[in-house]
Amino acid sequence: MSMNGEYLRVTPAELDRALTDPAWAWDLAAAIQDAQVSEPAPAEARHFTTHQTWHMLGFLLKRSAFPVDIVHGEETLAADDWGYEPPRYLTPDRVRLAAEVLQRTTYDQLIQGVDPSELTKAEIYPDIWDSSDSLEWAGDLFTPLSEFFRGAASAGDAMLLWID
Repeated sequence: MSMNGEYLRVTPAELDRALTDPAWAWDLAAAIQDAQVSEPAPAEARHFTTHQTWHMLGFLLKRSAFPVDIVHGEETLAADDWGYEPPRYLTPDRVRLAAEVLQRTTYDQLIQGVDPSELTKAEIYPDIWDSSDSLEWAGDLFTPLSEFFRGAASAGDAMLLWID
């Protein structure tokens, strides 16, 4: 089974409720994922997944001193795991900051100067870093992730994040 990075846009009111009732938030996440049968434009979507690229993206963003942890979130939502770890969240202000920096960041900038052996050495999931072409793997998801954050920021939304 694979590990996937999951994101859910929530309104500030939904975040408040999620903080007091994480089980409700889990049900909301499942309902939104089930209802999102077609893939809307990332800026319009309530749910987004980076699939298995989450760990690589986290490595690249941390390496570039990205100011917001957009892979794991920054605050713990609940103690129970929603897959492989407890869910975390970003406040609307942190979503807005992430969106602003993402808008100025290209995937080519993130992989500039990276040797695939760095990912192997850091044990970045999944273990596929045997060629320079492997660095291109997450590129197709970086722009949609940026658009997802931009849509959330423009709506004033917070975000729940987890690894499933």
